[in-house]
Amino acid sequence: MPGLVGPVADERDALLAYLAQQRYVLCLAAYGLTDAQASATPTVSSLSVGGLIKHVAATERGWLGTVLGHSPDDTGDFRLGPAETLADVIGEYELVATETEEIIGGIDDLGRAVPVPEDVPWFPDDVGSWSVRWVLLRVIEETARHAGHADVIRESIDGARALPLMAAAEDWPRTPWLTPWRYRSNSVGSST
Repeated sequence: MPGLVGPVADERDALLAYLAQQRYVLCLAAYGLTDAQASATPTVSSLSVGGLIKHVAATERGWLGTVLGHSPDDTGDFRLGPAETLADVIGEYELVATETEEIIGGIDDLGRAVPVPEDVPWFPDDVGSWSVRWVLLRVIEETARHAGHADVIRESIDGARALPLMAAAEDWPRTPWLTPWRYRSNSVGSST
């Protein structure tokens, strides 16, 4: 996927394309990491790259469940469990993405009302419903926020930044202004 979302056909296509782009850049923060590095918490927060991917997958699934009328689910913790791998959480996130595309593809009107779940303390009391459109924008916002967190965590692990990682993942040529990321064995949390 290139660094920018391509042309879009309509609102639905735009929302799904921007969500896909944010998912991609979040997962890009994990490019080249070992499971140990993906579990590392090298900043003052308790966040890890793998934990963020796990959390955002659960959050997206939860919001789309709300669209379908299901009760809010647990959005998962921000840590990989002892038996979880980075490949596991990325695979689960890809499954969630497919589910989202299918759910949204089956909804004719993005303005359709989505009742606000009750008894969630951070949800407004004075709003009875959101729209499917609003939910998609909320998921994009959540994903983008955590993609930024993942960028900071990744840079703390081995100095890698988003565009050089993208250049490496997509096999871009080196240019005078951008050098694709390369694995360095002396990075924090490295397995070697």
